[in-house]
Amino acid sequence: MKKKYYVNKHAQSNGDHEVHEQSCVYLPAEQNRLYLGEFYGCRDAVDEAKKTYKSADGCKTCSPGCHTR
Repeated sequence: MKKKYYVNKHAQSNGDHEVHEQSCVYLPAEQNRLYLGEFYGCRDAVDEAKKTYKSADGCKTCSPGCHTR
């Protein structure tokens, strides 16, 4: 089943823009996130986020398979 993904518009201290599932407890406030679309997994969502933010990375909590830093 596809899930909705968002990327945080604000970078973390290491420069990464985290990608989150809609149900994530760390999902940024609406004004601080960009909707990426619906995907079957975090890898496609991170790839989509990298079109806007080259330093996109998966959230350690909701997308651990795509969290690299």
